[in-house]
Amino acid sequence: MLIRKVKQFIERQGLLKTDEKTLVALSGGADSVALLRVLMQLGFSCEAAHCNFHLRGDESDRDEAFVKELCEELQVGLHVQHFHTKEYAREYGISIEMAARELRYNWFEQLRQETGCQWISVAHHQDDSIETFLLNLIRGTGIKGLRGIQPKNGFVIRPLLCVNRSEVLDYLQELKQPFVNDSSNLLDDYTRNTIRHKLIPMLETINPSFRQSLLQTADHLNEVHHIYNNCIAKGKDRVKNDRGIDIAKLQQEPSPQSLLYEIASPLGFNSAQVADMMEALTGQSGKVFESKEWHIIKDRTHLLIEPAIPPTPPELETDQYLYSQGFEIPRDKHTACFDADKLNDAISVRLCRPGDWFVPFGMKGRKLISDFLTDLKKNVSQKANQYVLCCGNDVIWVIGERIDNRFRVTNSTKRVVIFRKKA
Repeated sequence: MLIRKVKQFIERQGLLKTDEKTLVALSGGADSVALLRVLMQLGFSCEAAHCNFHLRGDESDRDEAFVKELCEELQVGLHVQHFHTKEYAREYGISIEMAARELRYNWFEQLRQETGCQWISVAHHQDDSIETFLLNLIRGTGIKGLRGIQPKNGFVIRPLLCVNRSEVLDYLQELKQPFVNDSSNLLDDYTRNTIRHKLIPMLETINPSFRQSLLQTADHLNEVHHIYNNCIAKGKDRVKNDRGIDIAKLQQEPSPQSLLYEIASPLGFNSAQVADMMEALTGQSGKVFESKEWHIIKDRTHLLIEPAIPPTPPELETDQYLYSQGFEIPRDKHTACFDADKLNDAISVRLCRPGDWFVPFGMKGRKLISDFLTDLKKNVSQKANQYVLCCGNDVIWVIGERIDNRFRVTNSTKRVVIFRKKA
């Protein structure tokens, strides 16, 4: 019965073709052992991968020994990797669970490419999907988090999502196939285990068909998510342009905050930050919202989306010439020409700072560079990322815009120095 259900599920979801090879994540537990046996019974070409995270002392080594013996018996190629999981978690400031997840999936993908496998098969089943639904609901999530576990995510496939744990155990019993038990699954140390051992049994006392009802709800929400994604994609096309997010157009959307969340969330911004962005839409320009890798900046008409790392300083080429009346001064914005004898201090390139000023070419009075850039209609991000060329403490060139009048070439100039911005 289980074999037939899994075969139909694989065909219906388009998970795996008979001529494709898959890497099976083999922990030694009932689910992963069943996955390997099912795929082999269905005629798929398999290799196995086992992670030893060294988190459970002798049990971790016992699991490794078991999978080695099993793969030898089944004549399946086995790859084993040892991880310093606790050290990795400390180094990156993440939980043990997250560390183990990152380590194993990074290795699985590397191994998939090295072995020529088309897919990575993992042993999640219906009960895992139910637990994930409840876990996301408790922590707070959107529609995406209430769809349960998906059959396919990139190169990762889950052929057992059509069956529950009881069916898995019955299948292994029929084969008289042993497996190992992870003792941590019997404890309530983790939120997922609390859901498994306490919450779900309690909900089943209220509704004995709770599991099936929840799976049906997840299926409905999966359909809703497809419709939602389609609407969000069209909304993004309406409000985004080369400058960022058009504030006026965003405010005209049926649900502007939801649309903004779907744009900002993949960039590392959370729902609280998105709520703050919505409040800032009617405020003054200049407010900056930061994630690990991105900044979203409130400008006059747009929310600007910029990388958190400032742009690389421009590279400048330098030439010197004797000045004569026939010398033609370059006029393009990427070239600056100065009286060489007026540059009597160290030359440097840096980002513009608050309070920086210069005397714009053709003028006599000083002007704050921020005001100069405002007059040029530069946005907040462009101002923050503006580089200047300095001679000592003096700004002599707002690079790509204008030089300082005090250092210009005059009739009394004897030598000129030219700075060119490399393409």
